[in-house]
Amino acid sequence: MKCIHLSDLHIGKRVNEFSMVEDQVYIFNQILHIIDLEKPDAVLISGDIYDKTVPSAEAVSLCDDFLFRLSKCNVQTYVISGNHDSAERIAFGRRLMGESGVHMSPVYSKGIKPIEMEDEHGTIAIYLLPFIKPTHVRAQFPDETIETYTDAMKVAIEDMDVDQTKRNILLAHQFVTGSERSESEEISVGGSDNVAAYVFDPFDYVALGHIHKPQSVGRETIRYCGTPLKYSFSEANHQKSVTVVELHEKGNINIRTVDLTPKRDMREIKGTYMEVTAKNYYDRLNLDDYYHITLTDEEDIFDALSSLRTIYKNIMKLDYDNKRTATQAVIHANSEVESKSPLQLFNDLYEKQNNQSLSQEQIEFLVPFIEKTWEEQR
Repeated sequence: MKCIHLSDLHIGKRVNEFSMVEDQVYIFNQILHIIDLEKPDAVLISGDIYDKTVPSAEAVSLCDDFLFRLSKCNVQTYVISGNHDSAERIAFGRRLMGESGVHMSPVYSKGIKPIEMEDEHGTIAIYLLPFIKPTHVRAQFPDETIETYTDAMKVAIEDMDVDQTKRNILLAHQFVTGSERSESEEISVGGSDNVAAYVFDPFDYVALGHIHKPQSVGRETIRYCGTPLKYSFSEANHQKSVTVVELHEKGNINIRTVDLTPKRDMREIKGTYMEVTAKNYYDRLNLDDYYHITLTDEEDIFDALSSLRTIYKNIMKLDYDNKRTATQAVIHANSEVESKSPLQLFNDLYEKQNNQSLSQEQIEFLVPFIEKTWEEQR
């Protein structure tokens, strides 16, 4: 069986106040073309379908069009909700949609049963697990000790009672320990959202969403396919792609990628105002792309953003890198409060008061309280 693995579509997203809808329409057309060429049996979409829990009408319309066109591709499509989605909205109409070959994840509850497909090697069981937090799983299993995300995932998977004689696929939307993150991802408080890779041992392939850079973690078959588009300049050097997974007999899986080319790329350039506005410089560039420009002039250029926009019409971000900003960077480096998690800040305070860091036992005791506090605030 052949699968196309997608995730983190973030339909309706705005980056630096630029709507990405036109870019998403373009890349969805490209994905559908790849599906037409590859002729997979299934498409796996691992969460963050929308960018907001209450998406715009434009985003809903685009999602509807994409799913409808997938339903006409002679494939079975499997979709789970991510942390940016409303699980209830994603689950709406799922039984009706399932009859058209588009299978949406329900709101999390215990007793998840797989959807099964058959090929020449036997049965493939596909499990749809929406984004979960410890509080979600504790509500279903009040007698279990669930303090961390790993605990929650372990209990949720054990409840599935996976038949390991079959080939099993899991769609999940979590942060697996060791994954490389980007700026555009929503980072959970305290670094407490880590899930250990070993909990996925019952599955032959784990189709992950949440992390925007394509990568495998733990083992090759626990994989993030990444976003189809770049959603921050921290992703400027990423090569976006779709992941193609071919399952043969049990234990024999081939994984490869097919590159995606965006309508507009994200680029970072640096130099003086005179350098970046020189015709022989910008003539070498695709001026339709999105730009982050860093000026190295010592003096601020009057109305620089408007002036640069006459050349770089899609400039998203303007910075300076000079002696003044270097001095400010030293000052800011001494106050990293905004970039540190609550657990790190608490550890810093504890270390100043006690001349030693928190022990592992203290960290394990503290993390559930941090998680509970932020759950209540949300």
